[in-house]
Amino acid sequence: MSEADNNNLSESNYRSAIKAFTWRVIGSLDTTFISLFQTGDLTISVKIGSTDFLSKIILYYLHERAWIYFLGQRTLTHLISFLKAVSWRTIGSADTAFWGWVYTGNALTGLKIGGYELLTKILLYYIHERLWARVPIGSIRKMMDRIKERFK
Repeated sequence: MSEADNNNLSESNYRSAIKAFTWRVIGSLDTTFISLFQTGDLTISVKIGSTDFLSKIILYYLHERAWIYFLGQRTLTHLISFLKAVSWRTIGSADTAFWGWVYTGNALTGLKIGGYELLTKILLYYIHERLWARVPIGSIRKMMDRIKERFK
């Protein structure tokens, strides 16, 4: 197999970026609803959810690229999806607990929001990973290449 063929079998930066964005939409909506449930304050909930959206785009992208680096060309199995979900939730819940604390001024409220997230988001993330596992590697890259060609 040539180096060019081998490169087409790995996930592209485009794919990671699009996965990060789709996950953030789902994750931030979940965070906003959990925050609203915990605080009863829509303004604080939207602040937590929107800050969460921005901070986790960066964190998720870095998490995704780290897993790609460590996995190499291995297939995304159910076990790997589960392990990715758990590692991401550890990072993600800590980030959410921090922002919950910042915006409410109460560390316990931040921990509660992060704790509830732990329960909801492992399942949501697993589903997200399994849906993305159905998107063939290289298809996002090909789509982006076609878009670039149109705008040359």
